Amino acid sequence: MGDFNESVVLDAIRRHTAGLSRVELAQATGLSAQTVSNITRRLLDQGVARESGKQSTGSGKPRTLLQIAPGARYAVGVHLDPAVITFVLLDLLGTVVAQRSERTPRGGDTDQVVAGIAASVTALVAESGVDRERVLGLGIAAPGPIDAAAGLVVDPPELPGWGSVPLRDQLSEATGFPALLDKDVIAAVVAERWSGAATESRNFLFFYLGTGSGMGLVVDDTVLRGVSGNAGEVGGLGAACSTRVLVEEAIALGVLGGEFTPMDPGDAQRGLEQLALLAARGDERAGSVIDRWGIRIGRGVCAAATLLDVDTIVFGGPIWHLLADRLLALIEPMVAQSPFVKPIHPTLVITTAVGENVAAVGAASLVLDRTLSAQPKSLLLG
Repeated sequence: MGDFNESVVLDAIRRHTAGLSRVELAQATGLSAQTVSNITRRLLDQGVARESGKQSTGSGKPRTLLQIAPGARYAVGVHLDPAVITFVLLDLLGTVVAQRSERTPRGGDTDQVVAGIAASVTALVAESGVDRERVLGLGIAAPGPIDAAAGLVVDPPELPGWGSVPLRDQLSEATGFPALLDKDVIAAVVAERWSGAATESRNFLFFYLGTGSGMGLVVDDTVLRGVSGNAGEVGGLGAACSTRVLVEEAIALGVLGGEFTPMDPGDAQRGLEQLALLAARGDERAGSVIDRWGIRIGRGVCAAATLLDVDTIVFGGPIWHLLADRLLALIEPMVAQSPFVKPIHPTLVITTAVGENVAAVGAASLVLDRTLSAQPKSLLLG
């Protein structure tokens, strides 16, 4: 119970970047003034929180404000995408303090790839100048399906040779950091909840566009993972998309030449970049290919928003920036005109504030969230 209450207080401080007084913390958390005083003393002693000035209340003694100390702890995030592997180091406020990326190696030698990822993680921390002892752990975002309980990557469609790879445990052993594994789209929604555009929303969905697509879901401030940790597949909504399929469709219609035939996910992304460039220059056929894709996504998003009654829809992922302006202009009116999505409350449709590395940031945010946020399940008695 003590650890839970400490997490409640820490989470309240984190969510108010301007700072909160002890009196405000007691009001915000429902804890007694004495409990809040004891907890904040521990947080100050640990260096996780800091006093940041005084707040005048108009009468009486000014109250001391408390804020998170961003550099007190850090977390590493790795996003294993079929096209590129991205690494980030975050502080406690979710700010990226170091990052790097490299093209995903082809072939089925997963041991070699894992060794390379571990070496890059070690180099990232060393080059940042951050003390390893301040790193809470390593979060890993990977394409589904995954076995979350066992920490396995289970044969993703665009990663040949990655069948039942114990990525979590291998990277933990190789780096020396405790590790967590989650599906990339779930990691992305955790990033958005921790430090993105939807930090004020308790009910939102995140549509992720990378080599593939998916949807992360938050209901009553809880990330939905499903029985096996594979929630978020959008094929049943008719909204499943991939860069390869889009580029192949453009080639079949003669919009792109055969030289853009994708041999691997990296090739597919270059083809999509060319398609987006043509559409931006006014090529109607290129625009039509993208728009047809956008309509499918919009319909799926409207259906999910209706089902879950969310107030915010966020779009992001490694390729979203290539299509953001065109697809937002298409999808936002679809949401606004839906007879079901917006009759009772407005529904905000936005681009992530985290950036194109949202899944890597989300991977690190998994560690921050698991370590620092209040976890109601921790109160269950066995």
